[in-house]
Amino acid sequence: MQALFIVFLLYIWNIVYGQIHYAIYEELNHGAFVGNIAQDLGLDLRELSNRRLRIMSAVKKRYFEVNLENGVLFVNEVIDRELACGQSLTCFMNLEVVVENPLELYRIEVEILDINDNSPSFPNAEIRLEILESSPPRTRFLLQSAQDPDLGVNSVRIYYLSPNEHFALEVQNSGDDSKFVHLMLENYLDREQQAIHHLLLTAVDGGTPVRTGTAQVIVSVLDVNDNSPVFGQTFYKTSLMENVPKGTTVIKLNATDLDESTNAEIMYSLSDLTPSQVRELFSINPQTGEIAVKGTIDFEEARTYEIIVEAKDKGPFALPVHCTIFIDVSDVNDNAPDMILMSVSNSVPEDVHVGTVLALISVNDQDSGDNGLISCMIHPNIPFELKSTFKNSYTVIIKQVLDRETISEYQIGIICQDSGLPALSTNKTIQVQVTDVNDNPPRFADKIHTAYVMENNAFGASICSVSAFDPDLGPNSHLSYSVLHSQIQGLPITSYVSINSEKGVIFSQRPFDYEQLKNFQIHVHVQDAGLPPLSSNHTVNVVILDQNDNAPVIVFPLTKNGSEVTIPRGADRDYLVVKVIAVDADSGQNARLLYELVRATDRNLFAMKTNSGEVRTIRQIKERDVTTQMMIISVKDSGHPPLSTTTTITVSIVDSTEDVVHAVTFMPRTPEYPSSAALYIIISLGAITLTLMLALIALVFTVCRSANVDEEWCWCIEHNDADTMYRNHNLNFQTVPDSSLIKNVIEVRGSGSLAQTYCYTLRTGQELFQSDSKILPPSSATPVRYRSDAANSCFTNWNVKANTTILATEVSDVIMSVLSKDSLTNSWFLLMKY
Repeated sequence: MQALFIVFLLYIWNIVYGQIHYAIYEELNHGAFVGNIAQDLGLDLRELSNRRLRIMSAVKKRYFEVNLENGVLFVNEVIDRELACGQSLTCFMNLEVVVENPLELYRIEVEILDINDNSPSFPNAEIRLEILESSPPRTRFLLQSAQDPDLGVNSVRIYYLSPNEHFALEVQNSGDDSKFVHLMLENYLDREQQAIHHLLLTAVDGGTPVRTGTAQVIVSVLDVNDNSPVFGQTFYKTSLMENVPKGTTVIKLNATDLDESTNAEIMYSLSDLTPSQVRELFSINPQTGEIAVKGTIDFEEARTYEIIVEAKDKGPFALPVHCTIFIDVSDVNDNAPDMILMSVSNSVPEDVHVGTVLALISVNDQDSGDNGLISCMIHPNIPFELKSTFKNSYTVIIKQVLDRETISEYQIGIICQDSGLPALSTNKTIQVQVTDVNDNPPRFADKIHTAYVMENNAFGASICSVSAFDPDLGPNSHLSYSVLHSQIQGLPITSYVSINSEKGVIFSQRPFDYEQLKNFQIHVHVQDAGLPPLSSNHTVNVVILDQNDNAPVIVFPLTKNGSEVTIPRGADRDYLVVKVIAVDADSGQNARLLYELVRATDRNLFAMKTNSGEVRTIRQIKERDVTTQMMIISVKDSGHPPLSTTTTITVSIVDSTEDVVHAVTFMPRTPEYPSSAALYIIISLGAITLTLMLALIALVFTVCRSANVDEEWCWCIEHNDADTMYRNHNLNFQTVPDSSLIKNVIEVRGSGSLAQTYCYTLRTGQELFQSDSKILPPSSATPVRYRSDAANSCFTNWNVKANTTILATEVSDVIMSVLSKDSLTNSWFLLMKY
């Protein structure tokens, strides 16, 4: 018989939701061919295993499998259509075909076709009837119908009754492909001739080969009964909502009997022809004929019920009559959608592409109509969306770029709801972990950091610490610090500093000297251990703080050339004897100098200004004063602890101006200048002094505009000795507009430590000769006109008239006197008028 069940494959390609439709007969053996999935889906056979092709189904049994070598879909377990789909006219099994890399989803619909594998059968092997002998011909008696689990042509088609002279069969169709079999009396019965009739009832289906089922019909002939109850109609139809309360009335029957007395009293009952499971759900009142619900009605179990009610009177030999009630069950929304997660990824990297499928979802609702229409939704405020693929099938895909540093875990809530009233829903949550990738470079709090280090620091001392933050995890956040290559004063930076690669602590590799290096930059590079590694840079400005490690240095007067100054015997009170100039290589408070006259031959003759270093006379010099005076001067800075230096100056009191000039001429011409640190301080002070000087000149200019002036000159000196002195002492001539010249005045301004201004009266050659200053008159009183290139250049640069007439010797003497009094100012103005 096995050969008769040769597989018949019906391959149909339907463009319905992108499905593939196959049709096979039930009861096929394991391995039976269903279809070639690879060929029908256009998949490469060589990629089936690599892409992990697999079959998923909501059915618990795995009726089908796929051969990954040839792509053939075959039967895995024998399918009993009646067991799988019951009495449904159609039987479909939906399969989900999933392939990965990339993830693709296909739906396959397999229709299970019925074969004639079941024979018709009667509920009871014997059917017993009691018929009054007075029953007229054409009287019908309902018989049990045969049941056949097969459908269509394979179900019961024909009934046969064994040959006899009294009975025939009458088969009626109910309209829903079910048949009602009646035993019809053709001739009167005679109980005296034959009290019992034995008949054979045969049911035949329409399958190939034909299958049959039989039942014995035993007819007992009764006497006396001449009227039977009569129902108003043979068939009744009604409807009932599922899940109605127990005791609910379904229908009330009413049969009538023409007899009287007890022969007219009718008793109702559920016929034995009614299936037992139906009798468990319904009950009938024997007296009233009222049918009520006594069990739980479930639309999903049965959508229609058929009840056969029997009625007979209480008379002797009562003859029962039957009617059939068809009950249609109406669906109510009593089943929530059933959600199945067929494929779930519990973790995704944060750089996963938008559109990647995260989960496959299949939903089903046992209700019908609108109660079975399902819609699913996902929480809107998450970077995922729900996309419908087929009917009642969804995929959860990524719709936005993920960032683990912002959110590392998601709870994806999915709600599926039907369209019933009230609507029922099912919730499920998918937990997704976002795994880290190296997408964040290390970051510093500030791009530039300033560290302050005291000079003369110890070798290996900590300068500062830098710290970067990486929001990634694991190796992606393990940081390593290093110093980028650079040079400081021609040496690699590694000879100055080093860095701890793990903690970012920067150490010095040598002591720092503020006087040589005031600041430098360290470019720190930090890199994580991710693949690929990410990095960033940070700049550390290292500022060297000054320490009081340099004692003041006296630059004037110079002791190596003899610290001797001369003053005239007739010098008045507050006469400037000498200005001590000292510098300190340190800065700030460490370079603020204080001058002190430690010892003097005559303490009542000289006094020293603490801040400027000027030594002036306290009183007028008298004849009795000692000619040679000794002074010990100390210069001390303001550091902690303070450092100091001393110098000894010899002051010679002379009687003639010529001796004073001669002494000044041999003053040192090349003093040692302070280091660059002190020079910066002097320049700063000079800039401030220059600003004040310009303000003073503007004031003088305003005052002198109203003066009655005859002639104005700016002196340009060409005397060799004077010119040499100006260059050696770095003195600069400058001029001011003609209107700002002050009569008979020399103004000398200094910068740096000489941030003071001095004005001296200047007299003509004749006045000098006649005065008490003892300055010798010029050897020739003839005016000399300077026409040399140097003079013209000087006049041109200073915007001065080139025809100015001056006495060279007189100018030289005047300048010498000024220099002697003002102790080598760095810059000065010569303003003269007569």
